Amino acid sequence: MDHRPDPSEVSRVRWSGHTDRGHVRPNNEDSFLALRFNAEEIQYLGKVGESPAGPHDFVFAVSDGMGGAHAGEFASRVTVDKITHLLPRSFKQSALGLQTPFEDIFEELFEQIHRALLFVGGGDEEVHGMQATLSLCWFLPGWMYFAHIGDSRIYYLPEGAGALRQLSHDDTFVGWLHRTGQINEREARHHPRRTALQKALGGGNQFVDPQVGAVATEPGDQFLLCTDGLTEGLYDDQLFELLRHPDPIAGSVPPAQRLVQAALERAGKDNTTAVVVEMQ
Repeated sequence: MDHRPDPSEVSRVRWSGHTDRGHVRPNNEDSFLALRFNAEEIQYLGKVGESPAGPHDFVFAVSDGMGGAHAGEFASRVTVDKITHLLPRSFKQSALGLQTPFEDIFEELFEQIHRALLFVGGGDEEVHGMQATLSLCWFLPGWMYFAHIGDSRIYYLPEGAGALRQLSHDDTFVGWLHRTGQINEREARHHPRRTALQKALGGGNQFVDPQVGAVATEPGDQFLLCTDGLTEGLYDDQLFELLRHPDPIAGSVPPAQRLVQAALERAGKDNTTAVVVEMQ
């Protein structure tokens, strides 16, 4: 974070979200959330829209649930529902002058979601052992704060940049191999252990240690949140081209839907979800 931009530089926030169960799975275990709130109200946002940056905070999140039968679907819904109830409390505390570091807010949020999944999963045999990933972006004037656990992803595309930057770390051994340069993106995509999670919410995980960070925002910046179904079908350079240089036909489709459709054409074995947020 080299500088803090004038919050007035970003005047509007535009978003789109899209999810599809894919070609193989009988149900969709992905969930996504688009939320706007301040000290007085909480508003669920539609799949596509834009809004003045104004006095509101914005939260966008994706979650990929896992478990037998419908446990994964339930786990991701519980995860995004908890965000709606817990995160706006921090806004109200801030309005009262009770400042809390964003790292502490995220750690408490993720811990409470983790406990909720453990509690429900431990008492109901139908959802026993359910777990979920969570990638979350919280937009305040001038900044985007993020938190992440699992193998869903958060990407950042600054205005004028020639490539996507992956902000989140895949919580897998294969993700570590890729981050440390021991394998390339293509090798990571085909590695036999690519889906073996080392961290997630719920399930048999004892500790919750989300990755947290922050990025200063400026007009023209784009952010992508997605589940692993999207990156199973599209490489990073393909994501970049679809976001920055879509052809005329694809460009007429909301960005999140554009990405999901392209991923399904190339793969589609898994549920596929994308949320794209644009600063204006």
